[in-house]
Amino acid sequence: PHRLALLVPFRERFEELLAFVPYMHRFLSKKRIRHHIFILNQVDHFRFNRASLINVGFLESGNDTDYIAMHDVDLLPLNEHLDYSFPDAGPFHVASPELHPLYHYKTYVGGILLLTKQHYELCNGMSNRFWGWGREDDEFYRRIKGAGLQVRRPSGITTGYETFQHLHDPAWRKRDQKRIAAQKQEQFKVDREGGLNNVRYRIESRTDLSVAGAPCTVLNILLDCDTNETPWCTFG
Repeated sequence: PHRLALLVPFRERFEELLAFVPYMHRFLSKKRIRHHIFILNQVDHFRFNRASLINVGFLESGNDTDYIAMHDVDLLPLNEHLDYSFPDAGPFHVASPELHPLYHYKTYVGGILLLTKQHYELCNGMSNRFWGWGREDDEFYRRIKGAGLQVRRPSGITTGYETFQHLHDPAWRKRDQKRIAAQKQEQFKVDREGGLNNVRYRIESRTDLSVAGAPCTVLNILLDCDTNETPWCTFG
């Protein structure tokens, strides 16, 4: 039987985490999806790097899981007909543009995306060059296409933009959208060199814990940055 590694990139959003872990554990258990929730907690002093955290989560998720969900911590599925099963036919974008409360462009693959581990390796994972918020999933869409894979999306879901609860409050949770040095020009490029093969990190600690009775593993991750390559990884 298949087992899902739910990979949740994370930094300092504890209120959301406390809601997310028990909710997702209940949701997936009800659907009889065998799963392991990994909280990928970035504890270094660099800017947030969602893509690198997902690469680390993939590498650290162990051999007892055979597919992954890249899953935002602030997005909860409300419709129990959403499919989280093994996506053998290709990447399955649960939070599709017709359903996501905010992002509606047709090449969008963020929010919640399922892939077999084999397909993620075929893409060489995600680019490690995206520090700060945004664009890493647009680059990943191009990797999916480059690997000859087809993105599939939910059908028969009638709840529209009410399909998910979005926990993010922009008023008190500002996104790091600064574009520093050459980052502005870089953000639309395809990274043909890097990904799973060159993510640099150290696991500071690995803790199995329970949130309101729901099990998860917290990985405290120190990412590394080559400031010659991507000087925009720091605020300085």
